Amino acid sequence: MWVKALDLLLDKMKRAGFDFFRVRALSGSGQQHGSVYWRTGASETLNRLDPDQNLYQLLQDSFSVSDCPVWMDSSSSQQCQDLQAAAGGALRLAEITGSRAYERFTGNQITKLQQNRPEAYQHTERISLVSSFAASLFLGDYAAIDYSDGSGMNLLDIRTRNWSEICLRAAAPHLDRLLGAPLPSTSVLGNVSSYFVRRYGFSESCSVVTFTGDNPASLAGMRLQQGDIAVSLGTSDTVFLWIQQPRPALEGHVFCNPVEWQAYMALLCFKNGSLTRERVRNECAGGSWEVFSAALRDTPLGNNGNMGFYFDTMEITPPAVGVHRFDRDDTKQVSSVSPQVEIRAVVEGQFLSRRVHAERLGYSIIPGTRVLATGGASSNKEILQVLSDVFNAPVFTIDLSDSACLGSAYRALHGLVAESGVCFFDVVKKAPEPQLVATPHPAAEEVYSQMLKRYARLEDRVLQESRT
Repeated sequence: MWVKALDLLLDKMKRAGFDFFRVRALSGSGQQHGSVYWRTGASETLNRLDPDQNLYQLLQDSFSVSDCPVWMDSSSSQQCQDLQAAAGGALRLAEITGSRAYERFTGNQITKLQQNRPEAYQHTERISLVSSFAASLFLGDYAAIDYSDGSGMNLLDIRTRNWSEICLRAAAPHLDRLLGAPLPSTSVLGNVSSYFVRRYGFSESCSVVTFTGDNPASLAGMRLQQGDIAVSLGTSDTVFLWIQQPRPALEGHVFCNPVEWQAYMALLCFKNGSLTRERVRNECAGGSWEVFSAALRDTPLGNNGNMGFYFDTMEITPPAVGVHRFDRDDTKQVSSVSPQVEIRAVVEGQFLSRRVHAERLGYSIIPGTRVLATGGASSNKEILQVLSDVFNAPVFTIDLSDSACLGSAYRALHGLVAESGVCFFDVVKKAPEPQLVATPHPAAEEVYSQMLKRYARLEDRVLQESRT
């Protein structure tokens, strides 16, 4: 399906008159954690592609597994347990690879496949991520996995940036040979294959820069810098962080940074995002965002000590469910509070959670820190004001519907000059700047520095109560 999609896309561009010869470099992104299994002998096929035929026809027999495991597969729980045991526990595995064992992560999917389909594994000569698979098509040879996307496998040591021997031994036999050596995310892999030169008119000198995962590519597209945090306010909320000194934990993910090899990025997912805010809007503001926003304007920072945890569905970060309200004395309130208090409590509670968990992974606010807001709720100025206050940093909006695609283009351009020491931000300095929409209230730091400590303490209490 992926190969056929590339055929369709390039053929459509050719019919539209796109001038492929002008492309100096290309890169791309793929959904994280998915894996592709190349059959023994596939490298020879890649090296000798006939430009008179499409890729789908040429590569039909090149894969030992036709249905690739992707991030939606959660059937490898036993393999996760085994990997964590081999590494010395979930936290030790997170310290090595940036994350505890997750069912969707590639290493656990490879282990399951090797155990359940040993013949297919035996006939495999290379395993690619979705990103390095796509790069291989353009390169006409097996492309290396980059450090950043490789961090989402439970196999890469994020500090040495090599495969972890402990994890490889626990996962599957000869895995280092099947994966190949990982490379920096800024590496030029070579020039585009002659197939694309002859079939589509690419220049022979067009460079192929390592492809990466969709989340790392999004970080590049948003041009996050040291100290920045991006908050995507969607159905679920996602937080992207640029960090220098990571502290991997049992929640969230730490990856190698895709644009600065000495830095890291972190990713946190929160399932209860806009749908929870909308539920409170419907119950407390008659379905009106104007009334919801007025409540945020008319209630004080800190909500007079009222705090809430709003987990309408089982949350990812942290793993808890239910609505839990506390007054200023940390007494749990069974009955509901006033509509205005409830509205501020849900927004403040969500953003306190985002900051608490970001700081646990090693994030810290520094001079010049920016909060970049994207997603549907980023159009609500009052919500963004609370975000600015809680993080005690200015909030900017950035209009990017295809940040991973744009980030891939930025990375391709950077790849051309990265080896000469030019930094990523010098390459993209002419890109449009995000728009400032909110600055923190003068009292924000004093109010929320105390509330952050309270929130962390009460979250532990909620988790303990959930387990009993």
